[in-house]
Amino acid sequence: MLIPNVRKTWAPVGQTPQLRHSYRRDKVSVISAVTVAPHRQRLGLYFDLHACNITGTEVITFLRQLLRHLRAPITLLWDGGKIHRRQDVQAFLRRHPRLEVHRFPGYAPELNPDEFVWTKVKQELSNSSHDALVPLTLHIVRSLQRIGRSQSLLRSCIHAAELRWP
Repeated sequence: MLIPNVRKTWAPVGQTPQLRHSYRRDKVSVISAVTVAPHRQRLGLYFDLHACNITGTEVITFLRQLLRHLRAPITLLWDGGKIHRRQDVQAFLRRHPRLEVHRFPGYAPELNPDEFVWTKVKQELSNSSHDALVPLTLHIVRSLQRIGRSQSLLRSCIHAAELRWP
């Protein structure tokens, strides 16, 4: 949303920092996946942005893109979100045996490497204000691209999730 993500900051006594914004509720929705190529021990980050809520259609489109870009079998580590349990998404998964799904228990974002990617993105977006969707979208894309190019940042997301990885 265009409402800024505010983090703690400091200022001289009596000079309260102010972050001005328009209170617009436009938003950017993002779907993403941290990928692992086990043979090369190479990590990747795939993502797609939308100006609307993500539905089963967007999830299926994203999965098609993963199938096109990644040749090996794909193991999806998913939370229990409703979007992942939709009938159209489940039917797509059944038609594509290269996609194997493992679900995280209940509400366990601490096990999901993708959540740590979002923590990093939110850190980069914090205390900034955008007047329109285009600058916000560009800021998000630049942040995700930077994280995706950094093997050490992606590896830190895997380790923070306490998943086994060399």
